[in-house]
Amino acid sequence: MKSRHLSSRSVISIFLVLLVMFGFGFKLYDIQVVNNSFYTAQNNTVKTYTVPIEAARGEIVDRNGNSLVTNRRGNSIILDAAYFPSRSDNEARNSIILNLIKLFEKNGEEYVNNLPLVFADGSIAFTDDEKAVETMKSKDMFNLQNYATPQNCYDAMAELYGLEDYDTETALKIGGIRYELTRLLFSIENPVTIADDVSNETVAAIKENKASYLGADVETIAYREYADPTLAPHILGTVRKINADEYAELKDSGYGINDTIGESGIESAMESELRGIPGELTVTIDSNGNVSKEVTKNPVQGNTVVLTIDKDLQRLAQEKLRETCNTVSASSSAGAVVVEDINTGELLAAASYPTYNINDYYEHYSDLAKNSRKPLWNRFALGLYAPGSTFKPMMACAALEEGVINENTTFTCRGTWQYYDISFGCLNHTSHGSENVREALRDSCNIFFYNVADRLKITKMNEYGSMFGLGEKTGVEINEAAGVLAGLASAERYNRKWQMGDTIQSGIGQSDNLFTPLQLANYCATIANSGTRYDLHFVKSVINTYDGSVAETGAVVAEDLPISAGTFSIVKEGMRMVATTGAPASIFRRLDVNVACKTGTSQVRQNGEIVNNGFLISFAPYENPEISIASVIELAGSGTSTAEITSSIIDYYYSNNTDEAPAQQTGTLLN
Repeated sequence: MKSRHLSSRSVISIFLVLLVMFGFGFKLYDIQVVNNSFYTAQNNTVKTYTVPIEAARGEIVDRNGNSLVTNRRGNSIILDAAYFPSRSDNEARNSIILNLIKLFEKNGEEYVNNLPLVFADGSIAFTDDEKAVETMKSKDMFNLQNYATPQNCYDAMAELYGLEDYDTETALKIGGIRYELTRLLFSIENPVTIADDVSNETVAAIKENKASYLGADVETIAYREYADPTLAPHILGTVRKINADEYAELKDSGYGINDTIGESGIESAMESELRGIPGELTVTIDSNGNVSKEVTKNPVQGNTVVLTIDKDLQRLAQEKLRETCNTVSASSSAGAVVVEDINTGELLAAASYPTYNINDYYEHYSDLAKNSRKPLWNRFALGLYAPGSTFKPMMACAALEEGVINENTTFTCRGTWQYYDISFGCLNHTSHGSENVREALRDSCNIFFYNVADRLKITKMNEYGSMFGLGEKTGVEINEAAGVLAGLASAERYNRKWQMGDTIQSGIGQSDNLFTPLQLANYCATIANSGTRYDLHFVKSVINTYDGSVAETGAVVAEDLPISAGTFSIVKEGMRMVATTGAPASIFRRLDVNVACKTGTSQVRQNGEIVNNGFLISFAPYENPEISIASVIELAGSGTSTAEITSSIIDYYYSNNTDEAPAQQTGTLLN
């Protein structure tokens, strides 16, 4: 007879079963009773997404707080994946996009189309943008071979987006927007803008008829606005949408594929300050497809950048430059002018001509880029010019300091100078007679400086040229050219041998010497202040949007030149003689401020003819220098032609900056 008592193993098994049942029961009670509301909400929530909110860029103002670049509110049209049909529903997507295209065209709105395909003369063709074509064929887009034809690309697009039943022109329009969605990784976290700065009429139509424009939404954003779109466009620069390469490089720094970025000028140079801190929009979609949105982090506008330029001085410099260039040749002349504070390296004005209206840059870029006079080209920072006789003050400094001449050394000018078997001429073959260094500067005597070059030799000349920053970048924030100091290295670069005659030519600013107007202004400033060369800068300070603190740029010394005060005094006396008894004397005599200067002319070949560019470097006041000015006018014939620009700038500066009414300091003005 079997025992009725349970074994210990059975008891343990029953206990474990009861324990598990109790655990499940407790958990069920916790879910259904204790935390019912929490788990109900969790069950209803499918997913939460974070969408970035673009922050407005910081403003740009001049040294006195006058607005140069601000923001205005405008409306863009985006597609929101939370409401837009899914990728698999081509028919619904295409229908909505076509409705939007018809609305845009009816109201004259521009809409996105970066698809590099066009329909012309009855066939499909690529656009001129080779990189865009390459992107279109890539594995991330249409996944085609490099040799794919335009028709191959069109067929792939039509198949991918379900556009086979549309006529070619309509398919390309719809395909352009579909392509943009693919290219910019369209998703709930990443809405895509399809039309910028649209009219109120378009906004109203979309808001009033959501069914026809399902997934389209209106987003209010900040657009760049210019107090005067013709003022300092080469300094301020432009903004645009980030490109693929930039996004790949900057995405880890918080940039989105739809973000705006500085393209050129201060907008690019000060990108990290001008770019604000993006906000966040949290999008929640529950199990029933209901969408809710909440701003969980407000965007913060970028910092304010205070420039060193004076708005009114900048405008004057531009106007006088334009007038002078047009007087020389309204169809061919061009030029630049730079104004510098010699004691800080601050740039008070910098103009390039021909110039452009910055608002036209976006709408008419192709025309501006193709313009033969190159209005987009920044001549004061990127233009390289043989400096001509403006090089001679540097040569005088080098010769005096090295002891190859003294202030009383004279050379006799008979109009020509024989150097071995080469005959070199003086300016206009003028015979100046016996001249010392001051007189040679006044009369711009080539013969004197040929002798100086022969004694100094090219290595020593370039040693001093480098001290003055010639042939080197100035440190300015925007893109600039380095230039060229003539010598063995430049000859090798141009695949020729350096000759002794090249040294002689280099001594009067010819040969391979090529400098920017920025370099010429800074070189002149270094002479004026007796040997301190500063880094040039356009940014005076940055005002923090969050706490209002001001970070000053300050003066940065690039080099203290090992040249005696006596040498500088002699050279400045010679430059003063140019302004009082030289060619531009009649113009500078009208000023209440004493000026020192040096003219220059360099020969260039244009359309097969030899023509002259005119240069002038100057500083004022002569007794206690404060500003330097460098100007170049292409085809001017002589440096004297630029003296009216310089005279107007000096007159303005000293009429508006007096001891009785000092300019306000940035910090006190803007805080």
